[in-house]
Amino acid sequence: MVHRPIQRGRGLRQITEGLGSLDREVFEAVANSPSPLLDNVMPRLTRTADHSKLWFAIALALAASGRPSAERGAARGVVSLSIASAVTNQVAKRLRRRPRPVFDSVPLARRAARLPTSNSLPSGHSASAAAFAVGVGLENPALGLGLGVLAGCVGVSRVATGAHYPGDVLAGLSIGAGIAVLGARLVPPIVPSKISAAEPLRVECRARPKGAGLIVVINPESGSGSGTRVVKELRAELPEAEIVELTPDDDVLAVLRSAAERAEVLGIGGGDGTVAAAATLAIEADVPLAVFPAGTFNHFAKDIGCAKVADVVAAVRAGSVSRVDVVRINDDEVLLNTASIGAYPAFVRTRESLEYKISKPLAGAWSMLHTLRSADPVRIEFDNKVIDTSLFFLGNGTYLPSGFAPSRRLRMDDGLLDVRILDAGARLAKLRTLVSLAFGRLERSRLYHQLLVPEFTFTATEGPTTVAHDGEVGSKYRQARFSVEYRALQVFQPTTRLG
Repeated sequence: MVHRPIQRGRGLRQITEGLGSLDREVFEAVANSPSPLLDNVMPRLTRTADHSKLWFAIALALAASGRPSAERGAARGVVSLSIASAVTNQVAKRLRRRPRPVFDSVPLARRAARLPTSNSLPSGHSASAAAFAVGVGLENPALGLGLGVLAGCVGVSRVATGAHYPGDVLAGLSIGAGIAVLGARLVPPIVPSKISAAEPLRVECRARPKGAGLIVVINPESGSGSGTRVVKELRAELPEAEIVELTPDDDVLAVLRSAAERAEVLGIGGGDGTVAAAATLAIEADVPLAVFPAGTFNHFAKDIGCAKVADVVAAVRAGSVSRVDVVRINDDEVLLNTASIGAYPAFVRTRESLEYKISKPLAGAWSMLHTLRSADPVRIEFDNKVIDTSLFFLGNGTYLPSGFAPSRRLRMDDGLLDVRILDAGARLAKLRTLVSLAFGRLERSRLYHQLLVPEFTFTATEGPTTVAHDGEVGSKYRQARFSVEYRALQVFQPTTRLG
């Protein structure tokens, strides 16, 4: 019994000494290998990775790529690298003293320009490389795979140039990768939601190569004058279409109703509120709707794949029509995009005004702080709950991403409402919300409610509250019932979208 601890300690020392001997033997084998490839490539690669210059350059390229996953990967990679470098150099290198390898066995052409004086264990270059590669890979696996190979080559370069033993490199790679993975536990990467693969419901509609039977009601002044440009394109591309240009004196609903009664296809160009009015009349007349992007934001047009006039023209020429959902408010008003109560519209305006000046996460955090400080919560009752909310969002269809930054829909025919509510009346709600937002955990917070349902009703317990929808201020409701009319609206969509 007395001798077992001694035997265990002796066995551990033997294993450690054996690994140390193996480590040195592998180093000497690499050092003594005559290789023009190692001589020419490895010194350059290790110099490029000095002070993380290689990784910062790649991060800048990713940030400028315009791909959201690459941009997020660049930010996560740089943060992971910075933490890994600090932990390696200020903590890990101080735990156990290990001298650097002896340079004598390394060919002169391959040797590092200068022998580092810091502790050999672990490799700081390797830790930074692994942290950056894994950090990027958590947001974009394809990029992470390529960067992982490059990080491995940097690790090899540290051995080939005589700066580190292989064990130092493995320790550094482990530290860097571990820190990146730990960071993902604190701030989870964004995983794109998968939308149902159900086929769109196509509608038979004859092709209209020149726009015969199409009546387009359009406001030339909409979208800061973009309506005039749309009119010119339509006259050139669909010469047989009838174009009705609105004037300031026109009753928009009367003009739309007259067009819907005469048209085989009703076309509309204007803001989302005008598009919603046209959709109501198209459903009543049972005619397909062609939505031309002539408004300021064109949310609905973009979400059905008609971001450009050419997209709608191609769909009209091909007779490419499908059915999408609309939402009724109290069985009356039609909602195409979103509805909100409280300060959600102000939150969105603030976030959108800042997200091109600073990063989207920072813009969202500042907008949330500003909204929580200045907004007066609305007390509502739903699903046997009574909460005070300052941020309430309801969307027609499932929006991406989750949280309070929904920006797009991949489908508009899933029969679901996307409802998101933030509880502002709970204890320490503001602080808890900001902390959850800072750590990317808002979706898991008890203050955050998200429902995907075909129908939703709320009651404003302290009196009628304004419901804004589709870019309009909207009416006041004491009780608001939102219900999906499943695939009620026929719209023209590009054939590629329907495929």
